[in-house]
Amino acid sequence: MSFSGNVKEELLGHISTARHCQIAELSSILLFCGRAKWGEGRIRTLKVQTENEAVARKCFTLLTKAFNINAEISTRQNQEKKSVMYTISIDDCRDAARVWKAAKLSESTVETGGFSTVSGLVTQNGCCKRAFLRGAFLSAGSMSDPKKSYHFEIVCSSEEKALLLQKLMCDFEMDAKVVKRKKMFVVYLKEGAQIALMLNVMEAPVALMELENIRILKEMRNSVNRKVNCETANINKTVSAAVKQVEDISYIDEKMGLDKLSEGLEDIARTRLKYPEATLKELGELMAEPIGKSGVNHRLRRLGQIAEKLREANGVQGGTV
Repeated sequence: MSFSGNVKEELLGHISTARHCQIAELSSILLFCGRAKWGEGRIRTLKVQTENEAVARKCFTLLTKAFNINAEISTRQNQEKKSVMYTISIDDCRDAARVWKAAKLSESTVETGGFSTVSGLVTQNGCCKRAFLRGAFLSAGSMSDPKKSYHFEIVCSSEEKALLLQKLMCDFEMDAKVVKRKKMFVVYLKEGAQIALMLNVMEAPVALMELENIRILKEMRNSVNRKVNCETANINKTVSAAVKQVEDISYIDEKMGLDKLSEGLEDIARTRLKYPEATLKELGELMAEPIGKSGVNHRLRRLGQIAEKLREANGVQGGTV
């Protein structure tokens, strides 16, 4: 099973003890998967249709616990998609009305029979917001495998639903974004820390622990890679500088002789030629009269200037590294 599937399976087993939270989660499932039929100005039937077995099971459980309704469950094979469509039906108009009023859903649209939004009263408590987001993810959400990338999304059929979810997620200090994808609107998170927060909000501790372990390993690898890259760059820089210094000193020796240099410059020049791989600190310690790193650096720069002047005098366009 995928990481996303494991998260949904864990959320399936989370049943809130408070009835208002049960209603909030059911309201979310109905908003994303629910359909209603109306007649004579009142609701006649209420259905939830989903290809996700976890959503069907959770919906049935919530209807039983919150309303003591034993809804009808039916399945239909979709030959084209090679999947199963689960339908939970409330055919008693009184039961359908009870659920619809408690869930505080807008009246269904004539074209689709679906609901457009839900009253803010359903999510006025923090615990109910958590339950609502849990239901939304179960109904229309997915996650990438965090070992490969960080991506969390919930697909909405309207911008109104997307903005509702975005607001609820932002209430928990998540930086949720909304993007239009064809005819759908997608609410998404792209950072590991944000997704971890979302798992915590939805109350999926097992998935959260697994994600955090993956994040720790990734950060350790990235930290090691950064250090290795930094050290490699520093080594390359040091080697390139040493090659240039040896070249400058050799040119000075060829054109004027090292014995023509001052005592300090001659000392550093001969030491560098003898120890081409030594660091500046090591060079300073190896000299006849040891000096510090800054002193070594200063003298090597001075030798570089002398070499450049000699090249200019001889019509040479600088040295090569």
